[in-house]
Amino acid sequence: MAPKGASKKNVKGTDDADIQSKINEIISDGVGAIGMGIKMEVDYSTAVEEKIPQAKALAAQNKLDEALEMLLALEKQTRTGSDMHSTSKVLVAIVQICFEAQNWNLLNEHIILLTKKRSQLKAAVTKMVQQCYSWVKESKLPSKEIELKLIETLRTITTGKIYVEVERARLTYRLSQIQETDGDMAAAAKTMQDLQVETYGSMDKKEKVELILEQIRLCLATKDYIRSQIISKKISIRFFENVEHQELKLTFYKYMIELDQHEGTYLNICRHYRAVYDTPSIKEDDTKKLDALKHMALYVILSPYDNEQSDTIHHILKEKSLDNIPHYKGLLEQFTNLELIDQAKFSEQYEVHLRNGSDGISATLVFDNTEVGLKRWADLKKRVVEHNIRIMATYYTRITLKRMANLLALTEAETEDFLSTMVSNKTVEAKTDRLDGVVDFVKHQDPNDMLNNWSHSVSDLLSLVMKTTHLVNKEEMVNKHLLGGAAPAKSEN
Repeated sequence: MAPKGASKKNVKGTDDADIQSKINEIISDGVGAIGMGIKMEVDYSTAVEEKIPQAKALAAQNKLDEALEMLLALEKQTRTGSDMHSTSKVLVAIVQICFEAQNWNLLNEHIILLTKKRSQLKAAVTKMVQQCYSWVKESKLPSKEIELKLIETLRTITTGKIYVEVERARLTYRLSQIQETDGDMAAAAKTMQDLQVETYGSMDKKEKVELILEQIRLCLATKDYIRSQIISKKISIRFFENVEHQELKLTFYKYMIELDQHEGTYLNICRHYRAVYDTPSIKEDDTKKLDALKHMALYVILSPYDNEQSDTIHHILKEKSLDNIPHYKGLLEQFTNLELIDQAKFSEQYEVHLRNGSDGISATLVFDNTEVGLKRWADLKKRVVEHNIRIMATYYTRITLKRMANLLALTEAETEDFLSTMVSNKTVEAKTDRLDGVVDFVKHQDPNDMLNNWSHSVSDLLSLVMKTTHLVNKEEMVNKHLLGGAAPAKSEN
């Protein structure tokens, strides 16, 4: 073992101090300059600063070929010398000269040529692509055809290259915008679908969400609802907890509402409007806040009954803003009271307010005169019937089908259909004797549950017997002690 204070030796006998001194010597000589993981061998910055202005001067004198030839020779020197900064400047200068000369074919050719050079530096290619994208972004190209050709060239050279994935995503988005403007919505949607921006580590989260939202919008526009649902899962709703992202949050839930309206999942729509309602910018606007609250109330009622739906109704009723829209509050209370709802009175009381907005507050578009709106109104009437059947199941153990149909204002066949559906969905428990026309609402227990209840009852009974026996023995012992040990007198009888 080496004594304390001695330098550690490597395998060849050189100590750590010598290794560090050699590293410092390499760095001081300029050989250790690193660009994208490649060591710079020669510094061409002086030559670059001298020749780029000369090349631009030649290009200004219509000597474009001579200028490009000079820069291509310089590019080869800087590339083989692994001088990243100089190579980047040369590549940018080449495309700038082609752009200023407005020789678009030459520009596209040199972009492809420069990226195919052997051992081309990644950072230099990135700089060149960024420069070309700036012309697309700032709309500096003279025509749409030239812009499309340049975008196609840039997307071709960036395919599969992680270091220019952000620029490729932005170019793809721009291409889809052009296709949408031309009226080819299907092509625009397909173009955006090729992007997997959720895997881009170098892209800002906000920009990722914006591009994913654009994918969802285009899928909805082309009625590709399944793909919309899949893409929406790529966005974490925790992203919207930041107040700065309120606009993106509202856009996201707008698309989610449109998607679930197509699917007809009313409770999900209610949840989306709840998220909109809880957005600070919406709460500051009384009109938008009440509109979100009205939609919450209507869609939660349209949802089929279950524990979650019932819990959601009671949570919405706690909102103080409901006092400003009394008809909606009364509607919610109708479905929470354990009373039958008269279908005729219900329609008379609420149809005008829900569909025409005669209470001074504009009506929602939930129950408009479109096919979808009329279907929702029919679904609301179904919810009234289902509510009434649940109330009957609470108060009755047996009831005739005729009486039940009379209370529901339906025919016996319609009543039986509603009841069968609710039993199938396990909303209520009932059995129908069709011969006698009697509905039995008695809850029939599972045999295992009945056996468990019987066993529990027997155990309780035996516990009471044991407790009673103990108390009797206790009283006998106390009486015996009070009588001085004498046995109680026996009756002659």
